[in-house]
Amino acid sequence: MQMRTTLGRVRGFGSTNDGVGHWWQQRVTGIALVPLTIWFVYAAIKMAGADLAAYQAWISTGGNAVLMSLLLFATFHHTQLGVQVVVEDYVQHEGAKLTLILFTKFACVLFGAASIFAVIRVAFGG
Repeated sequence: MQMRTTLGRVRGFGSTNDGVGHWWQQRVTGIALVPLTIWFVYAAIKMAGADLAAYQAWISTGGNAVLMSLLLFATFHHTQLGVQVVVEDYVQHEGAKLTLILFTKFACVLFGAASIFAVIRVAFGG
């Protein structure tokens, strides 16, 4: 016989009230990636064989640097969200789970920031 209430027995096993926000972020970044990826593939095909000067001229006109930065931000954020779900679902040890989630977040922020910095540097000829 247990002396705990129903709420007391399930406390700690339920939602942290973060799941819906996480789900929406995955969907929004996924939807944003569709037109951004189509734009990028079109631009990559159009720029195939171009030299650095042509690429610099292209990236610095018409908002291409902004679209490229948005593509990079959405890609790395979506990646981080997806990997986090996989880690939460399949890694059982809590210490390893926390370590992997923190490493994934750090890596995505680092690579995303470095990529956007590279876009800005190329766009402004630095």
